[in-house]
Amino acid sequence: MNRLFIAFGIALGSVLGIAGCGSTGETVGTVGGAAVGGAIGSEVSGGSTMGTIGGAAAGGYIGHQMGERYEERNR
Repeated sequence: MNRLFIAFGIALGSVLGIAGCGSTGETVGTVGGAAVGGAIGSEVSGGSTMGTIGGAAAGGYIGHQMGERYEERNR
């Protein structure tokens, strides 16, 4: 459980750092989603490399879609 909190902390810090650079919603969503998805995939699969990569890929895709929708609403 501690690994999950550490991973979420790193993901949150990464997202905030990227958001501060003035990136687009798609970029922030993709990176944030990949970080959180990778952490969740790792935790669910017991640290499996394939679980981590799969979670990061799925999280990145979902985050990108959410960022794209955010940008469309706020133009």
